[in-house]
Amino acid sequence: MSIPNRIGLALGSGSARGLAHIGVLRALEEAGIAVTCVAGTSIGALIGAIYASGKLDALATQLLAFDWKRVATLLDPIFPRSGLIDGQRVVSLLRSHVGVSNIEDLPVPFCAVATDIETGEETVIKTGDLIEAVRASIAVPGILTPVRFNGRVLVDGGLVNPVPVRAARAMGADFVIAVDLNHDIVTGRMSRHEPSAHARAYGNAVEHLLQRLRSSNSPALAQFTEWLRKEPLPGIFEVLLGALSIMQAQITRTNFQQENPDLTIRPPLGATRFMDFDRAEEIIDIGYRSAVEELTAFSGSGAVDLRRKLTQG
Repeated sequence: MSIPNRIGLALGSGSARGLAHIGVLRALEEAGIAVTCVAGTSIGALIGAIYASGKLDALATQLLAFDWKRVATLLDPIFPRSGLIDGQRVVSLLRSHVGVSNIEDLPVPFCAVATDIETGEETVIKTGDLIEAVRASIAVPGILTPVRFNGRVLVDGGLVNPVPVRAARAMGADFVIAVDLNHDIVTGRMSRHEPSAHARAYGNAVEHLLQRLRSSNSPALAQFTEWLRKEPLPGIFEVLLGALSIMQAQITRTNFQQENPDLTIRPPLGATRFMDFDRAEEIIDIGYRSAVEELTAFSGSGAVDLRRKLTQG
């Protein structure tokens, strides 16, 4: 076995499922694993950037206090042209937790993966404005507006590389730990049994967004919201985001055959919805427990010190 001395993380896309990354990172820290670089796609880029800045605990504390009303405050709807949500409030949340402006100033090397919507190319952002890089990586097509970055129009990196193992290796990692959040999206969606209280909270958040859309006096926007009444927004989200997640699961499966990670953590979160950020404690815990199980299995059920195995071979 070669001696890995640069351990990289590949944090995958998955909307609210991405809160599991926080639990995974906690498990890695408890195991004494020193991460030397982080590559993130979509929500993985957002969590990864805050982790690389050393501010993850503060974010976790804030997220644990989220209810559907707090989730709704992050939605800043605009006239629907290239997306329903502008994303500036999400940017403000990120900015409040990151103390650096540029990616190269982070204490832990980091990159965000986005997609050039005009060429279809994967775009790995390793330098420049950190906030804009993350904002580009989380720009879910049709939901969040695209971002112009260095002359390109960028959207969610999950379209081309949902779990950026290749990007982590390109940063110099010789041992990559990947977190795949979309592996069970099909079976999870088919078996979803949601508590009624949570279903009401989800509906409240969506209705809040609709009310804000209806507050505009634009005749065109009025026609759009009338259409939404006939075809409820949760159904639209389900179709669009379900299709996106299924696509990402297939892409990840193919990518892993070419760029197989050295250790893969797959939290069982297929039944988690796009906007389930008010379930932060539950999702973080699932990520933590999944990581502990995988790390224990990898280390030989505790027979070998995990940190020594990773750093000394």
